[in-house]
Amino acid sequence: MGPISQATRFLLEMEKGDPAAAERLLPLVYEEIRRLAGRFMRRERGDHTLQPTALVHEAYLKLVDQDRVAWRNRAHFVGVAAQAMRRVLVDHARRRGREKRGGDRRRIPLEGIADLSPEAAGALEEVDAALERLARLDPRQARIVELRFFGGLDVQEIADALEVSKRTVEADWTMARAWLSRELERS
Repeated sequence: MGPISQATRFLLEMEKGDPAAAERLLPLVYEEIRRLAGRFMRRERGDHTLQPTALVHEAYLKLVDQDRVAWRNRAHFVGVAAQAMRRVLVDHARRRGREKRGGDRRRIPLEGIADLSPEAAGALEEVDAALERLARLDPRQARIVELRFFGGLDVQEIADALEVSKRTVEADWTMARAWLSRELERS
């Protein structure tokens, strides 16, 4: 059985409540998710306190704790992983922004202190807010943006994950990019 079908089998076992399935899944998807995290982190400021490995681990913990997801296949899992990583980064940026502005004061270990680039945190928050608005207007287009931009999936993989045609993904991707561009120019 190849790695893709094994991953799908482990995802289905996770869905049925087998806690050991998550441990068997990790080696099959780790490198792909790690590359994805590296791509995310290259877009962040250079002195970011999160490293790709920590991002993978935080997102993975959120993923295996899911009990409401009907896992379909590896591409679906990677897409949800991209969404989880985006959420981790946005939450991190919001936390850092609050700290920089003096809110939520609490003790921070010295190794966790780094200057926040307001532009980087603000840009990530603006993209997240724009994606949330798009999701209210057209959830599929927002999902396609997440899978394509954040997940690094190609058009065919997205079509498979969302169970739509390749042409539908291409059309939605074109519309979503134009809408997001316009929204981000306004903010």
